[in-house]
Amino acid sequence: MLSVSIVIPAWNEAERIADCLTNATRQTQAPHEVIVVNNNSTDDTVKVVNQFIADNPQANVHLLSQNEEQGLIPTRNFGLNNATGDVVGRIDADTMLKPDWVEVVSGIFTEDEEAMGATGPMVYYDMPAHSFSLKGDNRIRRRVFKSDGRTLLFGSNMALRRSAWKLIAGEVCRDKADVMHEDIDISLHMAGRDLKTVYSPRMIAGMSARRMDTSLPSFLRYMKRFKNTFDAHPQHSRKVKPEYIFTALYPMLHAWFPVYQKYLQMRDINPAERIWIKEQMQLIEDDKLDDYSTYEDEEEGANGEEAK
Repeated sequence: MLSVSIVIPAWNEAERIADCLTNATRQTQAPHEVIVVNNNSTDDTVKVVNQFIADNPQANVHLLSQNEEQGLIPTRNFGLNNATGDVVGRIDADTMLKPDWVEVVSGIFTEDEEAMGATGPMVYYDMPAHSFSLKGDNRIRRRVFKSDGRTLLFGSNMALRRSAWKLIAGEVCRDKADVMHEDIDISLHMAGRDLKTVYSPRMIAGMSARRMDTSLPSFLRYMKRFKNTFDAHPQHSRKVKPEYIFTALYPMLHAWFPVYQKYLQMRDINPAERIWIKEQMQLIEDDKLDDYSTYEDEEEGANGEEAK
């Protein structure tokens, strides 16, 4: 099986980075390495990551710094350039990987030698109805996130062959104005090289719905990034525009998000911590995942949660 590195760009992510690292390292197949790239954080991100490394020396987590230039793209590039696995996963600092994510990603690229990039569906872990959310996201991403008939990668849940990244590393847009979707930009540069991207419904990760808690003008500016990215790549086209779908969903999710956060606070539930607890516990029972001393406390915290 191919080795998988995981790269996590981080700017002021102290609240979620420990949960992200826990899920990234608590896997049925251990990642080759997990690289956190700090970008001038002013909160406790560095302290939290260093503490995680000290508490989990077996996890092969590394903290790098990219402080010369502020921004996601240079920070992402720095991490991808320093990864050494056969495949490089790229996620966000609030992404919670399903326990078999590394194994699934390794299998995708092992079984399909032509696959150069891969992505999959997301579930909102800080919103209710997880199963419904995952099914809906899977339906949207596999049918709508396409350009020229090719799968578009999604930054919170994507992976590239390291050899593919080396081909496009010098070509990807720097987007210093910060008006584009950097993951779609990568996808279109890969398409320009005729590099195959694939979608797998088994490549599952959790993400926060916090984007839906922004104001409508801010949300619409974020949605405009789709158009801006394709305007920068006029040689590529798309039949369906996912920003229309997300904009239609915005009023409902925007209304629900703060209400559900109050429920989580009232119940003292950390949604990022509990998202994959049932799966992790089952894997421990099946001897497919190493035990952790924290599981008993987490399981107690998960008791009584609403059905997913």
